[in-house]
Amino acid sequence: MKITYWSDYACPYCYIGEARLKKAISEITDGQEIEVEMKAFQLDPTAGEHAAGDTQTRFARKYGISMEEAGRTIEHISQMGRAEGLDFRYASTLFTNTMDAHRLTKLAQSKKDPALSEKMTEALFKAYFTDNKELADKALLQKIGETCGLDPKEIKEVLESDQYQDEVLLDEREASRMGVHAVPFFVIGKYAIPGAQSTEGMKDTIRKALEESNEAELRQGMSCGPEGCRIG
Repeated sequence: MKITYWSDYACPYCYIGEARLKKAISEITDGQEIEVEMKAFQLDPTAGEHAAGDTQTRFARKYGISMEEAGRTIEHISQMGRAEGLDFRYASTLFTNTMDAHRLTKLAQSKKDPALSEKMTEALFKAYFTDNKELADKALLQKIGETCGLDPKEIKEVLESDQYQDEVLLDEREASRMGVHAVPFFVIGKYAIPGAQSTEGMKDTIRKALEESNEAELRQGMSCGPEGCRIG
């Protein structure tokens, strides 16, 4: 079974939601293989290469609230992240453009190695929310890519071009067609989960989707076609 989710590295609820998804999958012990794919969704495609101001001020202006309320909200979100075992430092994040981070993710995904893709997404989330780095920094992305195991020359070629940009934009157009305007957004079988739902809620949905997937396989029965016969 496949789980697809749209996410951005500058989204706090995406980091929290991803952690809950991984926990939910790890706690389901039926032995069935679950494929997970992250798709790109930029919160602000117009964001610059360097952070313009601190997070609290940006938060207050964006939502039209006081600095005090912005500070409380940021801390509340940070506490949610820490409750999931994440070293969550939202207050000191540096918001920049995330296109290159998503393009680097696409490079990792092109290797068809789930462990590599997972390592990349974790490293990029950590760079933003724990290490408080600017994700538009190509030198940083080069280092992250190399640390995750990608070829240094290939990383450089991607970052110095627009390679994988079309793939990122395709993800965003797909989200738009589905009516997705906020992330995280998870698709598990026929079920859609908007937002960072609880781990237990995710587990329930995954179980339902797995059961329905198994039932569908059983209903197919034995048959033969041009490519051969279905066995078992």
